Amino acid sequence: MKKYIELSQEVQQAKEEGKAIVALESTIISHGMPYPQNVKMAREVEQIVRDNGAVPATIAIIDGKIKIGLTDDELELFGKSSDVAKVSRRDLAQIIATKKLGATTVATTMICADLADIKIFVTGGIGGVHKGAETTMDISADLEELAQTDVAVICAGAKSILDLSLTLEYLETKGVPVIGYETECLPAFYTRNSEYQLNFSTDSIDVIAETLKAKWELNLTGGAVIANPIPEEFAMDEEYINGIINQAIKQAEENHIIGKDSTPFLLGKIKELTGGKSLDANIELVKHNAKVGAEIAVSFNNKTTLVLN
Repeated sequence: MKKYIELSQEVQQAKEEGKAIVALESTIISHGMPYPQNVKMAREVEQIVRDNGAVPATIAIIDGKIKIGLTDDELELFGKSSDVAKVSRRDLAQIIATKKLGATTVATTMICADLADIKIFVTGGIGGVHKGAETTMDISADLEELAQTDVAVICAGAKSILDLSLTLEYLETKGVPVIGYETECLPAFYTRNSEYQLNFSTDSIDVIAETLKAKWELNLTGGAVIANPIPEEFAMDEEYINGIINQAIKQAEENHIIGKDSTPFLLGKIKELTGGKSLDANIELVKHNAKVGAEIAVSFNNKTTLVLN
């Protein structure tokens, strides 16, 4: 297994020194945002992680290797390239075997982070149950990965293009805790609130870290969702953005866009219909998640290091 994994110098040094590490996905760079905003965002997010006491590890597939931590040139490569594969669990072995460029989704970043023994992962929003899934069965692999892989995902809830009610039901069935940080309801990505109440919320980073520690020490397999709302000053008006999302979904249906192509299409269409405002919100929520995720990683690392000592 180790022959497939390559740590960057920064991540390797962090491992040796026992520092907190935060995993970051690469699909948000290659498929989630246009160039050059994607690379600028990636660099800023990495720096936010560093500024808050942890070490960033952006994960991607390059030349048959799972790269845990990217160089500046590699970030640029993923931001500019048009032939980057979007890699979920089903695709991982094939992309490694064929030595293609691969950007990791939430599910695959969780797998790779777990292989590298990194427990905290920051992203924008998780995938989930798509609207109309009762007939299409379009359910993100992210949810199944959360059920079986021991990595906590800090996000602004689930993308609001999804069926949030069914997404929460699926997570509950799989035993995945959804912890609201400074919120009692599931954030809806572009907006801070939704009608869906969470079972557990806290204003304490340490409580989240202690909960994760207890979960995995009890051998309760699987990840956790840390739902961290977009900062209020960057949140979008709920009625406005929901109207835009409905337009985008209608256009996706008319163009028969399904499966892994649907999310990039919808996010691109929403950006177009909002005149770029949704992209600005997306960038700000990821940056906020990076700050909170780094704080959780530091607290979790301190607690687990104390136990080991």
